[in-house]
Amino acid sequence: MILFYGDKLNINKNYTCKVVKPEDFDLFWGDVLDDLSQVDLKPEIIHDDLRSTKDIDIYQVFFNSLNNIRISAWLATPVSKMSDKPIPVILQLPGYQNDPLIPKYWPLNGYASLSLNHRGKVRSRSEFDPGYPGVLTHNITDRNSYSYKGIYSDVWASIDLLSSNYFDLSNVKIDSNRIGVAGSSQGGGLTIISAAMKKEVKAAACGAPYLCGYMDAIELTNTYPYQEINDYLNLYPDRLDDVTNTLSYFDGMNFADKITCPIILNVGLQDNVCPPETAYAVFENITSGNKKIYEYDGYGHDAGRYLHDQVTLDFFENHLGK
Repeated sequence: MILFYGDKLNINKNYTCKVVKPEDFDLFWGDVLDDLSQVDLKPEIIHDDLRSTKDIDIYQVFFNSLNNIRISAWLATPVSKMSDKPIPVILQLPGYQNDPLIPKYWPLNGYASLSLNHRGKVRSRSEFDPGYPGVLTHNITDRNSYSYKGIYSDVWASIDLLSSNYFDLSNVKIDSNRIGVAGSSQGGGLTIISAAMKKEVKAAACGAPYLCGYMDAIELTNTYPYQEINDYLNLYPDRLDDVTNTLSYFDGMNFADKITCPIILNVGLQDNVCPPETAYAVFENITSGNKKIYEYDGYGHDAGRYLHDQVTLDFFENHLGK
């Protein structure tokens, strides 16, 4: 179902990305998930008195991920109203360049929220820090050491943590059976791979998805971060086949057909960072029977967030409750 806002533009809504799913795609990621399942998360949670308010409790969270790299996150919960009823949780996934904020928005609307600082982000970069720009092309010719193998694993590890009942806090209980995922830009791409590979995710809200149709995007736009790939290929043109092959394992297009939970996607029709064509293409690949795309004319990479926030709140309340 496609919902239009404003005038329709001359954008190919039937755009098909040229990425081809590798024959051993499922085997590759199955092995990664197996390796991740062997990691002792060793979670730690610390109440942050300085950042907490009368309405919101803030916690610093730390856990291990793939290759035993220590990952950090912010957990924010509504201050307990002395109810024993568990509340749903939203995993907030970060954009590419900016460091994640403390997710106070969700507790103000009745949800707990975990904001992930994946490897390379602030407080998670002591063992992995290729910088920005740099993450997108770090080891881009080797699927086994490419940056996003670890980043995707950090996302999945955070979902494992949320579904483990570890966050059964003394002042509020988090319902591990009601996990939602949200993010825009890189966070949108990470939302796609979360919903695809973790059935614990019950609802997903994806904005302006990045990491979808990489090799199409570098032809459709000349802006960063995708321009990092063009810069790399200008230096190493002989590596085009290796780059294309590696990225096919990480392309959201190849994960989308595994999504079965309810999902919404919002796109700005003037987005020159993540081309709208790639958003249409990944939306078409999603196999969930409960999916909607919201198009916002006059909006760029923000994907109409000002108009879309209430849509997202209504979506999560409908599928996760409060």
